[in-house]
Amino acid sequence: MKREKTKYPGVYFRLQKKIGSEVLERSYYIMYRIGGRGSKLIEEPVGKESEDMTPARANFIRSDRMRGKELSNVEQRKAQEEAILAESSRPIISRLWTLYNEDKPDRKVKKTDTYFYQKHLEKYFGDKEPSEIVTLDIDRMRLRLLKTLSPQTVKHILSLLRRLIRFGVIKGLCNQPEPSRQHFTFPIVDNQKTETLTQQQFESFMTALNEEEDQNLAAFMRLALVTGMRKGALMALQWTDIDFEQGFITLRGTVAKNGKTERIPISEPTRIILENIDVRNSLFVFPGKNGGQRKDFKRVAKRIKEKAGLPKDFRPLHGLRHTYASWLASSGKVDLYTLQKLLTHSSPQMTQRYAHLADEALQRAATVAGELFSEKQKRKPI
Repeated sequence: MKREKTKYPGVYFRLQKKIGSEVLERSYYIMYRIGGRGSKLIEEPVGKESEDMTPARANFIRSDRMRGKELSNVEQRKAQEEAILAESSRPIISRLWTLYNEDKPDRKVKKTDTYFYQKHLEKYFGDKEPSEIVTLDIDRMRLRLLKTLSPQTVKHILSLLRRLIRFGVIKGLCNQPEPSRQHFTFPIVDNQKTETLTQQQFESFMTALNEEEDQNLAAFMRLALVTGMRKGALMALQWTDIDFEQGFITLRGTVAKNGKTERIPISEPTRIILENIDVRNSLFVFPGKNGGQRKDFKRVAKRIKEKAGLPKDFRPLHGLRHTYASWLASSGKVDLYTLQKLLTHSSPQMTQRYAHLADEALQRAATVAGELFSEKQKRKPI
């Protein structure tokens, strides 16, 4: 379209059709130089009538451009692009979380970490850089979370935040926050509670399992007791993980708590339990809906626990793992290093809670040795 002049120098318009219409409207342009006659002549669109642009407004824009008060459209777009790029590269916690996930191609980030981030950390710190998070911010989050969550859970959430910040520092994405401005205070956690079944409770528990209508689900709990396997490992257990010939169960690293592949031996009771499971059309030993991996076991475990009359604070599955470990430690026949391997603990410190039981077994053995020695002393020489 032909360019038409207005009463303002350097301001003109062209008549253009509106999109999807035959109606014509004015589209305004300005022409100007920055730096005198020898500088480049700039032609720039500034708006349409439908966008409330007028010749007077266009003239003001032209004047600002010439005085350098306002960037040109091209310069504005460039500035916006640079701002977007700078914003997208800011080491905010949400970006560190994304990169933290991408940095673990060999295995997925723990489901609990994903839940803790999405449920809590994203809300509090997702749009903040590590350097912007100060001790007071961390303390406020900790105190709010402790109103509804256990100290152990809050500790996990704080540990995840600290881990994300360390990840950013190690990868060169952000600077190490000043210790004087950022300090983590973790809740005191008493996690040394060790649950174990008494002989009477064990007998009631076995009776409840024998009377359970779904014996496959009963086998799940029997296996937890005789192997000490974690609930997650049992729910993820596949038939291909079981080697009856070699006598081992493989706990795959992709589903293991510590991310490492481990093997535990198949005892005779374990073999009997596995061989009596009603095999269904699924890869999983204890499948969930539609043959997929089971997601939870709370309802069944609670039902059997109540039927057996176990204490209210007894955790049906984790308590069975503790019972398994406690019985082995107190037997005096299994050392703590072997117990650590059977429980697939990543460090010996995790197995130390059972040390006093092993000590009691040693003391009993020492007492027996002492009694035998005394008996020998009492005997008269022939």
